[in-house]
Amino acid sequence: MPPFVSQLMAFGASEAATKASRLFVVIAVARLLSPTDIGIAAAALATGDILKSLTENGVGQRIIAAKDDALEATCATAHRLFWIWCLGLFAVQAAIAAALWLSGGSVMICLLILVLAGEYLFMPAGLVQVALAMRAGKLRRIAAIAGGQRVLSNLMSVALALVWPTAIVLILPRLLTAPFWLIAVRRLQSWRRAPGIRPAPVRPFLTFGWAVLGIEVVKALRMQADKLLVGLLLGPQALGMYFMAFNAGLSLASSFSVALSVVLFPHLCASDDRAAALRQGMTLSLGLIAPAVILQAILAPWYVPLLLGDDWAHLSDVVSVLCLAAIPTILWTAAAGWMRAEGRPGQELKSTIFVTLALMLNTVVLAPFGLTAIAWGYLVVSGVTMTLAAYPALKFAFFRPINERLTHA
Repeated sequence: MPPFVSQLMAFGASEAATKASRLFVVIAVARLLSPTDIGIAAAALATGDILKSLTENGVGQRIIAAKDDALEATCATAHRLFWIWCLGLFAVQAAIAAALWLSGGSVMICLLILVLAGEYLFMPAGLVQVALAMRAGKLRRIAAIAGGQRVLSNLMSVALALVWPTAIVLILPRLLTAPFWLIAVRRLQSWRRAPGIRPAPVRPFLTFGWAVLGIEVVKALRMQADKLLVGLLLGPQALGMYFMAFNAGLSLASSFSVALSVVLFPHLCASDDRAAALRQGMTLSLGLIAPAVILQAILAPWYVPLLLGDDWAHLSDVVSVLCLAAIPTILWTAAAGWMRAEGRPGQELKSTIFVTLALMLNTVVLAPFGLTAIAWGYLVVSGVTMTLAAYPALKFAFFRPINERLTHA
Protein backbone atom coordinates (compact mmCIF):
# COMPACT_ATOMS: atom_id res chain seq x y z
CA MET A 1 0.00 0.00 0.00
CA PRO A 2 1.48 3.43 -0.97
CA PRO A 3 2.62 5.53 2.02
CA PHE A 4 0.09 8.29 1.31
CA VAL A 5 -2.80 5.83 1.25
CA SER A 6 -1.69 4.07 4.44
CA GLN A 7 -1.19 7.37 6.26
CA LEU A 8 -4.56 8.70 5.09
CA MET A 9 -6.19 5.44 6.17
CA ALA A 10 -4.51 5.74 9.57
CA PHE A 11 -5.75 9.28 10.09
CA GLY A 12 -9.12 8.29 8.67
CA ALA A 13 -9.36 5.40 11.15
CA SER A 14 -8.41 7.76 13.97
CA GLU A 15 -11.10 10.20 12.93
CA ALA A 16 -13.64 7.37 12.55
CA ALA A 17 -12.93 6.23 16.10
CA THR A 18 -13.30 9.81 17.26
CA LYS A 19 -16.64 10.19 15.53
CA ALA A 20 -17.88 6.87 16.87
CA SER A 21 -17.21 8.10 20.40
CA ARG A 22 -18.56 11.54 19.50
CA LEU A 23 -21.83 9.84 18.58
CA PHE A 24 -22.32 8.93 22.23
CA VAL A 25 -21.78 12.58 23.18
CA VAL A 26 -24.36 13.75 20.65
CA ILE A 27 -26.89 11.19 21.91
CA ALA A 28 -26.24 12.11 25.55
CA VAL A 29 -26.43 15.89 25.17
CA ALA A 30 -29.51 15.67 22.92
CA ARG A 31 -31.35 13.88 25.70
CA LEU A 32 -29.88 15.55 28.78
CA LEU A 33 -29.19 19.17 27.77
CA SER A 34 -31.55 21.81 26.45
CA PRO A 35 -30.92 23.43 23.04
CA THR A 36 -30.09 26.65 24.93
CA ASP A 37 -27.36 24.92 26.99
CA ILE A 38 -25.97 23.36 23.81
CA GLY A 39 -26.05 26.78 22.13
CA ILE A 40 -24.07 28.35 24.99
CA ALA A 41 -21.43 25.62 24.72
CA ALA A 42 -21.38 26.00 20.92
CA ALA A 43 -20.74 29.76 21.22
CA ALA A 44 -17.81 29.14 23.57
CA LEU A 45 -16.41 26.39 21.34
CA ALA A 46 -16.69 28.58 18.24
CA THR A 47 -14.90 31.46 19.98
CA GLY A 48 -12.21 29.14 21.32
CA ASP A 49 -11.66 27.41 17.97
CA ILE A 50 -11.28 30.73 16.15
CA LEU A 51 -8.60 31.78 18.63
CA LYS A 52 -6.98 28.33 18.59
CA SER A 53 -6.52 28.65 14.84
CA LEU A 54 -3.82 31.21 15.71
CA THR A 55 -1.62 28.30 16.85
CA GLU A 56 -1.42 27.17 13.19
CA ASN A 57 1.20 29.77 12.35
CA GLY A 58 3.42 27.78 9.98
CA VAL A 59 6.20 27.28 12.56
CA GLY A 60 5.76 23.50 12.61
CA GLN A 61 5.82 23.38 8.82
CA ARG A 62 9.15 25.19 8.84
CA ILE A 63 10.51 22.28 10.89
CA ILE A 64 9.06 19.72 8.48
CA ALA A 65 10.55 21.45 5.44
CA ALA A 66 13.94 22.39 7.01
CA LYS A 67 17.18 21.08 5.54
CA ASP A 68 19.04 18.57 7.69
CA ASP A 69 21.94 20.90 8.44
CA ALA A 70 19.53 23.63 9.63
CA LEU A 71 17.15 21.41 11.57
CA GLU A 72 18.49 21.97 15.11
CA ALA A 73 18.66 25.72 14.67
CA THR A 74 15.14 25.73 13.24
CA CYS A 75 13.84 23.69 16.17
CA ALA A 76 15.47 26.01 18.68
CA THR A 77 13.77 29.08 17.21
CA ALA A 78 10.48 27.22 16.79
CA HIS A 79 10.49 26.12 20.45
CA ARG A 80 10.92 29.69 21.63
CA LEU A 81 8.22 30.96 19.27
CA PHE A 82 5.77 28.26 20.38
CA TRP A 83 6.11 29.30 24.03
CA ILE A 84 5.80 33.02 23.35
CA TRP A 85 2.82 32.52 21.06
CA CYS A 86 0.86 30.06 23.21
CA LEU A 87 1.31 32.05 26.42
CA GLY A 88 0.19 35.14 24.54
CA LEU A 89 -2.92 33.34 23.30
CA PHE A 90 -3.71 32.20 26.84
CA ALA A 91 -3.54 35.80 28.02
CA VAL A 92 -5.70 37.04 25.14
CA GLN A 93 -8.39 34.42 25.66
CA ALA A 94 -8.43 35.02 29.42
CA ALA A 95 -8.77 38.76 28.74
CA ILE A 96 -11.70 38.11 26.39
CA ALA A 97 -13.44 36.05 29.07
CA ALA A 98 -12.85 38.81 31.63
CA ALA A 99 -14.10 41.51 29.24
CA LEU A 100 -17.29 39.56 28.55
CA TRP A 101 -17.89 39.12 32.27
CA LEU A 102 -17.28 42.81 33.06
CA SER A 103 -19.62 43.87 30.25
CA GLY A 104 -22.44 41.77 31.68
CA GLY A 105 -22.11 38.72 29.42
CA SER A 106 -23.16 35.22 30.36
CA VAL A 107 -21.09 33.98 33.29
CA MET A 108 -21.21 30.44 31.89
CA ILE A 109 -19.83 31.48 28.49
CA CYS A 110 -17.04 33.44 30.20
CA LEU A 111 -16.15 30.41 32.33
CA LEU A 112 -16.15 28.08 29.31
CA ILE A 113 -13.88 30.39 27.30
CA LEU A 114 -11.47 30.57 30.24
CA VAL A 115 -11.43 26.76 30.62
CA LEU A 116 -10.63 26.37 26.92
CA ALA A 117 -7.69 28.77 27.31
CA GLY A 118 -6.00 26.27 29.63
CA GLU A 119 -5.05 24.11 26.62
CA TYR A 120 -2.43 26.68 25.61
CA LEU A 121 -0.43 25.94 28.77
CA PHE A 122 0.22 22.37 27.60
CA MET A 123 0.74 22.83 23.86
CA PRO A 124 4.17 24.50 23.49
CA ALA A 125 6.01 21.73 25.37
CA GLY A 126 5.02 19.21 22.69
CA LEU A 127 4.69 21.06 19.38
CA VAL A 128 8.33 20.71 18.29
CA GLN A 129 8.08 16.97 18.95
CA VAL A 130 4.94 16.72 16.82
CA ALA A 131 6.59 18.49 13.87
CA LEU A 132 9.70 16.30 14.14
CA ALA A 133 7.55 13.17 14.28
CA MET A 134 5.71 14.27 11.14
CA ARG A 135 9.04 14.97 9.46
CA ALA A 136 10.14 11.44 10.38
CA GLY A 137 7.01 9.92 8.84
CA LYS A 138 5.35 8.90 12.10
CA LEU A 139 1.96 10.13 10.95
CA ARG A 140 0.10 6.95 11.89
CA ARG A 141 1.28 7.14 15.49
CA ILE A 142 0.44 10.86 15.65
CA ALA A 143 -3.02 9.95 14.39
CA ALA A 144 -3.35 7.34 17.11
CA ILE A 145 -2.40 9.87 19.81
CA ALA A 146 -4.78 12.54 18.49
CA GLY A 147 -7.57 10.00 18.13
CA GLY A 148 -6.94 8.58 21.57
CA GLN A 149 -7.13 12.03 23.13
CA ARG A 150 -10.42 12.85 21.42
CA VAL A 151 -11.99 9.49 22.24
CA LEU A 152 -11.00 9.93 25.88
CA SER A 153 -12.42 13.48 25.82
CA ASN A 154 -15.71 12.29 24.34
CA LEU A 155 -16.08 9.52 26.89
CA MET A 156 -15.45 12.04 29.65
CA SER A 157 -18.17 14.27 28.17
CA VAL A 158 -20.69 11.43 28.29
CA ALA A 159 -19.78 10.58 31.89
CA LEU A 160 -20.01 14.22 32.96
CA ALA A 161 -23.34 14.66 31.17
CA LEU A 162 -24.83 11.79 33.17
CA VAL A 163 -23.90 13.32 36.54
CA TRP A 164 -23.71 17.07 35.73
CA PRO A 165 -25.87 17.94 32.67
CA THR A 166 -24.67 21.47 31.96
CA ALA A 167 -22.90 23.19 29.07
CA ILE A 168 -19.46 22.60 30.62
CA VAL A 169 -19.57 18.86 29.77
CA LEU A 170 -18.72 19.78 26.15
CA ILE A 171 -15.75 21.94 27.20
CA LEU A 172 -13.99 20.65 30.32
CA PRO A 173 -12.77 17.30 28.85
CA ARG A 174 -10.69 19.16 26.26
CA LEU A 175 -8.60 20.60 29.09
CA LEU A 176 -8.55 17.41 31.17
CA THR A 177 -7.12 15.35 28.28
CA ALA A 178 -4.39 17.85 27.32
CA PRO A 179 -1.82 16.19 29.64
CA PHE A 180 -2.46 12.84 27.90
CA TRP A 181 -1.56 14.41 24.54
CA LEU A 182 1.56 16.09 25.91
CA ILE A 183 2.96 12.96 27.55
CA ALA A 184 2.22 10.84 24.48
CA VAL A 185 3.90 13.11 21.91
CA ARG A 186 6.99 13.60 24.09
CA ARG A 187 7.34 9.83 24.38
CA LEU A 188 6.82 9.42 20.64
CA GLN A 189 9.57 11.85 19.64
CA SER A 190 12.32 12.92 22.00
CA TRP A 191 13.87 16.34 21.55
CA ARG A 192 15.96 18.67 23.68
CA ARG A 193 17.59 21.83 22.55
CA ALA A 194 21.22 21.00 21.84
CA PRO A 195 23.71 23.16 23.75
CA GLY A 196 25.68 25.62 21.68
CA ILE A 197 23.17 25.68 18.82
CA ARG A 198 22.56 29.16 17.52
CA PRO A 199 18.82 29.65 16.81
CA ALA A 200 17.77 30.23 13.23
CA PRO A 201 16.71 33.77 12.25
CA VAL A 202 13.12 34.63 13.05
CA ARG A 203 12.42 36.54 9.82
CA PRO A 204 11.85 33.42 7.59
CA PHE A 205 9.30 32.18 10.14
CA LEU A 206 7.49 35.48 9.96
CA THR A 207 7.52 35.83 6.16
CA PHE A 208 6.17 32.31 5.72
CA GLY A 209 3.97 32.34 8.79
CA TRP A 210 1.92 35.49 8.26
CA ALA A 211 0.03 34.06 5.31
CA VAL A 212 -0.35 30.63 6.94
CA LEU A 213 -1.64 32.31 10.09
CA GLY A 214 -4.10 34.38 8.10
CA ILE A 215 -5.27 31.27 6.25
CA GLU A 216 -5.90 29.34 9.45
CA VAL A 217 -7.77 32.22 11.09
CA VAL A 218 -9.98 32.68 8.05
CA LYS A 219 -10.45 28.91 7.80
CA ALA A 220 -11.62 28.86 11.41
CA LEU A 221 -13.98 31.72 10.62
CA ARG A 222 -15.31 29.71 7.70
CA MET A 223 -16.03 26.82 10.03
CA GLN A 224 -17.28 28.80 13.03
CA ALA A 225 -18.48 32.29 12.05
CA ASP A 226 -21.84 31.07 10.76
CA LYS A 227 -22.53 29.54 14.19
CA LEU A 228 -21.76 32.82 15.93
CA LEU A 229 -23.96 34.66 13.45
CA VAL A 230 -26.82 32.21 13.99
CA GLY A 231 -26.46 32.76 17.76
CA LEU A 232 -26.46 36.54 17.37
CA LEU A 233 -29.34 36.66 14.88
CA LEU A 234 -31.57 33.83 16.09
CA GLY A 235 -30.54 33.25 19.73
CA PRO A 236 -28.86 30.43 21.70
CA GLN A 237 -31.72 27.95 21.23
CA ALA A 238 -31.49 28.14 17.43
CA LEU A 239 -27.69 27.96 17.69
CA GLY A 240 -28.01 24.78 19.75
CA MET A 241 -30.14 23.17 17.05
CA TYR A 242 -27.80 24.38 14.26
CA PHE A 243 -24.78 23.08 16.17
CA MET A 244 -26.37 19.64 16.52
CA ALA A 245 -27.33 19.59 12.83
CA PHE A 246 -23.73 20.39 11.87
CA ASN A 247 -22.40 17.66 14.13
CA ALA A 248 -24.83 15.14 12.69
CA GLY A 249 -24.24 16.26 9.09
CA LEU A 250 -20.76 17.60 8.45
CA SER A 251 -18.78 16.00 11.26
CA LEU A 252 -17.68 13.04 9.13
CA ALA A 253 -16.42 15.26 6.32
CA SER A 254 -14.78 17.79 8.61
CA SER A 255 -12.85 15.01 10.31
CA PHE A 256 -11.75 13.56 6.98
CA SER A 257 -10.72 17.00 5.72
CA VAL A 258 -8.54 17.45 8.81
CA ALA A 259 -6.90 14.07 8.14
CA LEU A 260 -6.39 14.96 4.47
CA SER A 261 -4.83 18.35 5.24
CA VAL A 262 -2.37 16.78 7.69
CA VAL A 263 -1.30 13.94 5.37
CA LEU A 264 -1.37 15.68 1.98
CA PHE A 265 1.11 18.50 2.70
CA PRO A 266 4.14 16.27 3.53
CA HIS A 267 3.09 13.90 0.72
CA LEU A 268 3.17 16.71 -1.83
CA CYS A 269 6.43 18.11 -0.46
CA ALA A 270 8.15 14.72 -0.78
CA SER A 271 6.78 13.81 -4.22
CA ASP A 272 8.87 14.11 -7.40
CA ASP A 273 5.68 14.41 -9.47
CA ARG A 274 3.51 16.82 -7.53
CA ALA A 275 0.72 16.80 -10.10
CA ALA A 276 0.36 13.02 -9.87
CA ALA A 277 0.44 13.20 -6.08
CA LEU A 278 -2.28 15.85 -6.05
CA ARG A 279 -4.35 13.89 -8.56
CA GLN A 280 -4.05 10.81 -6.35
CA GLY A 281 -5.05 12.77 -3.25
CA MET A 282 -8.10 14.34 -4.90
CA THR A 283 -9.46 11.21 -6.59
CA LEU A 284 -8.90 8.99 -3.57
CA SER A 285 -10.44 11.46 -1.14
CA LEU A 286 -13.51 12.20 -3.25
CA GLY A 287 -13.91 8.52 -4.07
CA LEU A 288 -14.01 7.70 -0.37
CA ILE A 289 -16.09 10.59 0.97
CA ALA A 290 -18.68 11.22 -1.78
CA PRO A 291 -20.51 7.85 -1.56
CA ALA A 292 -20.42 7.98 2.24
CA VAL A 293 -21.96 11.44 2.55
CA ILE A 294 -24.59 10.79 -0.14
CA LEU A 295 -25.69 7.69 1.76
CA GLN A 296 -25.63 9.67 4.99
CA ALA A 297 -27.84 12.36 3.44
CA ILE A 298 -30.37 9.78 2.23
CA LEU A 299 -30.55 8.08 5.64
CA ALA A 300 -30.77 11.29 7.74
CA PRO A 301 -34.61 11.17 8.11
CA TRP A 302 -34.22 7.78 9.80
CA TYR A 303 -31.08 8.13 11.90
CA VAL A 304 -31.60 11.67 13.25
CA PRO A 305 -34.74 10.85 15.32
CA LEU A 306 -33.32 7.43 16.18
CA LEU A 307 -30.09 8.85 17.62
CA LEU A 308 -31.15 12.26 18.91
CA GLY A 309 -34.76 11.58 19.84
CA ASP A 310 -38.10 12.58 18.36
CA ASP A 311 -37.70 16.17 19.59
CA TRP A 312 -34.88 16.64 17.05
CA ALA A 313 -36.58 14.93 14.08
CA HIS A 314 -37.39 18.29 12.46
CA LEU A 315 -33.64 18.80 11.86
CA SER A 316 -33.45 15.85 9.42
CA ASP A 317 -33.74 18.09 6.33
CA VAL A 318 -31.00 20.40 7.60
CA VAL A 319 -28.70 17.43 8.30
CA SER A 320 -29.31 15.92 4.84
CA VAL A 321 -28.39 19.15 3.08
CA LEU A 322 -25.29 19.79 5.18
CA CYS A 323 -24.03 16.27 4.48
CA LEU A 324 -23.68 17.10 0.77
CA ALA A 325 -21.56 20.18 1.51
CA ALA A 326 -18.78 17.73 2.40
CA ILE A 327 -17.95 17.11 -1.26
CA PRO A 328 -16.76 20.64 -2.18
CA THR A 329 -15.11 20.90 1.25
CA ILE A 330 -12.85 17.92 0.52
CA LEU A 331 -12.03 19.27 -2.94
CA TRP A 332 -10.99 22.63 -1.49
CA THR A 333 -8.95 20.98 1.29
CA ALA A 334 -6.84 19.16 -1.31
CA ALA A 335 -6.43 22.32 -3.39
CA ALA A 336 -5.37 24.34 -0.35
CA GLY A 337 -2.74 21.72 0.56
CA TRP A 338 -1.29 22.00 -2.96
CA MET A 339 -1.15 25.81 -2.77
CA ARG A 340 0.76 25.64 0.51
CA ALA A 341 3.17 22.99 -0.80
CA GLU A 342 3.78 25.16 -3.89
CA GLY A 343 4.75 28.07 -1.66
CA ARG A 344 1.61 30.03 -2.49
CA PRO A 345 0.08 30.71 0.93
CA GLY A 346 -0.97 34.17 -0.24
CA GLN A 347 -3.14 32.65 -2.96
CA GLU A 348 -4.62 30.21 -0.46
CA LEU A 349 -5.36 33.10 1.91
CA LYS A 350 -7.19 35.13 -0.76
CA SER A 351 -9.27 32.12 -1.79
CA THR A 352 -10.12 31.26 1.82
CA ILE A 353 -11.23 34.85 2.50
CA PHE A 354 -13.43 34.73 -0.62
CA VAL A 355 -15.11 31.48 0.50
CA THR A 356 -15.52 32.66 4.10
CA LEU A 357 -17.10 36.02 3.27
CA ALA A 358 -19.53 34.32 0.89
CA LEU A 359 -20.63 31.83 3.56
CA MET A 360 -21.00 34.55 6.20
CA LEU A 361 -23.11 36.63 3.82
CA ASN A 362 -25.26 33.57 3.15
CA THR A 363 -25.97 33.21 6.89
CA VAL A 364 -26.87 36.89 7.34
CA VAL A 365 -29.16 37.00 4.29
CA LEU A 366 -30.98 33.71 4.92
CA ALA A 367 -31.21 33.77 8.74
CA PRO A 368 -34.74 35.31 8.68
CA PHE A 369 -35.93 32.30 6.65
CA GLY A 370 -34.77 29.65 9.15
CA LEU A 371 -32.15 26.93 9.52
CA THR A 372 -33.21 24.93 6.45
CA ALA A 373 -32.73 27.97 4.21
CA ILE A 374 -29.31 28.63 5.76
CA ALA A 375 -28.31 25.00 5.11
CA TRP A 376 -29.38 25.11 1.44
CA GLY A 377 -27.53 28.38 1.00
CA TYR A 378 -24.44 26.88 2.65
CA LEU A 379 -24.51 23.96 0.19
CA VAL A 380 -24.92 26.13 -2.91
CA VAL A 381 -22.45 28.82 -1.87
CA SER A 382 -19.77 26.37 -0.70
CA GLY A 383 -20.18 24.29 -3.88
CA VAL A 384 -19.70 27.28 -6.18
CA THR A 385 -17.01 29.20 -4.28
CA MET A 386 -14.88 26.21 -3.27
CA THR A 387 -14.90 24.78 -6.80
CA LEU A 388 -13.85 28.15 -8.23
CA ALA A 389 -11.13 28.50 -5.59
CA ALA A 390 -9.87 24.97 -6.33
CA TYR A 391 -9.71 25.52 -10.11
CA PRO A 392 -5.93 26.26 -10.27
CA ALA A 393 -5.22 22.98 -8.45
CA LEU A 394 -7.65 21.06 -10.65
CA LYS A 395 -6.01 22.51 -13.75
CA PHE A 396 -2.55 21.59 -12.46
CA ALA A 397 -3.53 18.03 -11.56
CA PHE A 398 -5.77 17.07 -14.46
CA PHE A 399 -5.34 19.50 -17.36
CA ARG A 400 -1.63 20.02 -17.81
CA PRO A 401 -0.32 19.77 -21.38
CA ILE A 402 0.46 16.17 -22.32
CA ASN A 403 4.16 16.90 -22.93
CA GLU A 404 4.55 18.02 -19.29
CA ARG A 405 3.03 14.75 -18.09
CA LEU A 406 5.38 12.71 -20.30
CA THR A 407 8.34 14.63 -18.87
CA HIS A 408 7.42 13.48 -15.36
CA ALA A 409 6.52 9.94 -16.42
